[in-house]
Amino acid sequence: MTKFLPLILLVLYAFMMMRFSAWRTRKMLDQNSQPLTDPSITRLADRMAAAMGIPKIAVNVFEVDPVNGLAAPDGRIFLTRGFLNRKARGEVTAEELATVIAHEMGHVAQGHMRRRMIDFTGQNAVFVMLSALLNRILPFVGIWIANLISTALMARLSRRDEFEADAWATALLIRSGIGTGPQKSLFRKLEALTQNRAEGIPAWLLSHPKVEERIAAIEANEARWGAVQNS
Repeated sequence: MTKFLPLILLVLYAFMMMRFSAWRTRKMLDQNSQPLTDPSITRLADRMAAAMGIPKIAVNVFEVDPVNGLAAPDGRIFLTRGFLNRKARGEVTAEELATVIAHEMGHVAQGHMRRRMIDFTGQNAVFVMLSALLNRILPFVGIWIANLISTALMARLSRRDEFEADAWATALLIRSGIGTGPQKSLFRKLEALTQNRAEGIPAWLLSHPKVEERIAAIEANEARWGAVQNS
């Protein structure tokens, strides 16, 4: 039992750090956000709420410049001020921002925030065990290889979550009558909006799937669900 004590302590430390990070994130969001008041977006959020049979989808604005949407650990949904500024400049539409809201709600509905806490703790456990094993075989480079493997594992789990949230959002967008056109058009704009240059990075190290893969998955879901509805 004692030989596993360092590993147990490291896993507990990782879990506590994740809990602290969640608390710190909540505090930061409370201090730097306000309710969304843009009527063109809130009307679409109300349509999605009606499709879900709930009174309202509360959306907040996180006052930072980067273009992003996020689901907080406590389940709240946020659009960044940077995203809203892009809408004001005509670079994105209200419908496209509604798809961001739907996607983040998918993360909440699928329990991804809780699962990411578990995954993060597991990643640290994998890293510690691999480091101990590989350092015996490959001194000096063992830690680097262990970090690469554990990072790739976490990236794969993150891509799984993104596909699941996309699918959940697709279903909601179809049900609410918004459709998937804005979802796909936003993905096509996303690289330019976020100035993300992923070229040269192996796909298995990317935390988000490639745009063409996400659009293909959405269209596959549309075709499958359409076939079910028409049968």
